[in-house]
Amino acid sequence: MTTAVLITGTSSGIGRAAAMRLARRPELTVYATARRTEAMAGLAESGARLLALDVTDEKSMREAVEAVEAEHGCVGALVNNAGYGEYGTIEETGLDGVRRQFETNVFGLARMTQLVLPGMRAAGRGRIVNIGSMGGRLVFPAGGYYHASKYAVEALTDALRFEAAPFGIKVSLIEPGLIRTAFGDTAAHTLAGSAAPAGPYAALNTAADQQMADSYKSTMLSAPPEAVAKVIERAVTTPRPRTRYVVTPAAKALVHTRRLLGARVFDAYLRLQFRGAA
Repeated sequence: MTTAVLITGTSSGIGRAAAMRLARRPELTVYATARRTEAMAGLAESGARLLALDVTDEKSMREAVEAVEAEHGCVGALVNNAGYGEYGTIEETGLDGVRRQFETNVFGLARMTQLVLPGMRAAGRGRIVNIGSMGGRLVFPAGGYYHASKYAVEALTDALRFEAAPFGIKVSLIEPGLIRTAFGDTAAHTLAGSAAPAGPYAALNTAADQQMADSYKSTMLSAPPEAVAKVIERAVTTPRPRTRYVVTPAAKALVHTRRLLGARVFDAYLRLQFRGAA
């Protein structure tokens, strides 16, 4: 008997790398999902099964979960990976875009979790792996709304881990640092469109855009998506998964620095990084 693994957001980046890695394991049946199945070219050849799934659409989410349950009885492991970054300052960023981001990053994750839990409880087992971010533990300027969505994922995961434990369901949170995917390009695009070039935050937005570009290019500060896929595999398959996995050495250093030194010292660090914009 194989375990069915349902992964959201596998058209590229972390989700695609995770689907390809997990599909190599004979004890797992991997369901790779995205809004459009044609966006997942090559995943079927790796052994994954493809499903259309839009985590902002109730009918789509229900149908995907029902398709897996019809064959396997329950979803054995859910990897909530779908997400993106809506960047810009708190004052200038349009709230319609912020709402769309929360629909994907938070409410889609929550609803997928609600849909798989009854089957997992009936089976007396299951795994839920939420892909958060180091951005759920610390905040950079011009990214407040994205960070807010990842802080929400932290809270949901902590509550769920306790609530689901009596039913044999293990819950883990993965907190990647900078990962070399299309995420950085999407974030830079939303940042560029969030404010007028000559607006009051123009210098900050320019500095944030440059910081983002430089950091994602740096092999010292960032890592390939396969680094996160390896950790997802561990969280899905190990008998006793951790509650949290921070991915990349740079992310671990930043998270611990923010926790140990407090807000004022971290703000001082940010002023050095965004010199001329603050």
